[in-house]
Amino acid sequence: MSLNVLILGAGGQIARVATELFLKTSDAHLTLYLRQAQRLGRANTDRVRVVEGDVLDLPALTAAMADQDVVYANLDGPLEKLARNIVAAMRESGVRRVIFVSSMGIYREVPGEQYRSILDPYRDGAAVIEASGLDYTIIRPAWLNNRDEVAYGTTQKGEAFKAKDETVSRKSVAHLIIKLATTPGLEIGSSLGVHREDN
Repeated sequence: MSLNVLILGAGGQIARVATELFLKTSDAHLTLYLRQAQRLGRANTDRVRVVEGDVLDLPALTAAMADQDVVYANLDGPLEKLARNIVAAMRESGVRRVIFVSSMGIYREVPGEQYRSILDPYRDGAAVIEASGLDYTIIRPAWLNNRDEVAYGTTQKGEAFKAKDETVSRKSVAHLIIKLATTPGLEIGSSLGVHREDN
């Protein structure tokens, strides 16, 4: 049976790369959820459904959760509030698996860097997901680039972030997201720093 994946914030740059990679490398069916559906154009496959909606609209979000196996959230804005809605909608719908993209630095794990208030929304959103009791994985990427490469390594929460001065490709982050979504049980309860590393 194929996997059903709900992508929240589907108009974002990583999410677009991930959508393409899901379609190329898996048989997953995707629901692309975003505020302005026209940003994506028409889907040219029956494996993609586009839903226009706001994650802050709890009834619409809950409706989009129906029959999903995995929720992948790639959002910005009031992340604590957004995360609370995601958790509430998942509980209501009985969906367990969530992959939530945050940012490096939320645990002061980047040597020599103190990002302070700019990271507060990312820190607060991640904290909601970590306390949710769901089967979560949080992803904390380095600064991003658009290179056509898959070259990355990961660190766990509590470990120093590696290669902090190097950018990592959006394709690398998307590759990790697909791996997490399609491999049952992989890195559940983990918060993964994602840095560039030659494989």
